[in-house]
This record gives sequence, structure tokens and C-alpha cells, in this order.
Amino acid sequence: MYAIVKTGGKQYRVEEGQTLLVERLPGDAGAKLDLEPLLFAADDVLFGSDLGGVKVAAEVVEHLRGPKLRVNKFKPKRGYRRRQGHRQELTRIRVTKISKGS
Repeated sequence: MYAIVKTGGKQYRVEEGQTLLVERLPGDAGAKLDLEPLLFAADDVLFGSDLGGVKVAAEVVEHLRGPKLRVNKFKPKRGYRRRQGHRQELTRIRVTKISKGS
């Protein structure tokens, strides 16, 4: 049994007990949250308006930051050089329960 959920503008295939890294979500470590299901697959596949009773529950494990990315800009013969860094804010979540209501 698995579900496809949407968070942070991306879609993830999740199963119960799975941990994954997603873009930063609100809430402290240990906070419970519900994810938006797009598809549910068990004995049959549900999607669209059939997802009325499907719930995907998760908990926040930790907040962290991704690896440092360096962005360099350079234009030859003009003395133009810029360097910028970026670290993405991430949240590690654990899927606790996927349930299909009636």
C-alpha cells in the first residue's frame, strides 16, 4: 500500500514508516501533520474525487539545511565576477499512517 503526496510543489511516493526530505514545513520536531494525497494504491487505485477519505499522516523528525551550492557569474573582458551561495531549508518527515476511510 502506498500513496502519492504533494508537498512543497513536488510529488513523492510514500509508504508507512518511510522517512523523506522535503522542503521546509512549519512545526517543531515531533509535530504531527497531514499531507495532501494525490493517489492511493492498495488493492485498487484511487485518485481524483475518489480520494475523499484517504488520510496520510506524518510527523516532523528534524529540520536541517541542504548542502551548500555555489553560484558563480563571470563575464569575460569586463571585470565582472560574482559569487553567491545557497543552502536549501529542509525538513525530514516520517510517514506514520496511510488510511483509507469509507
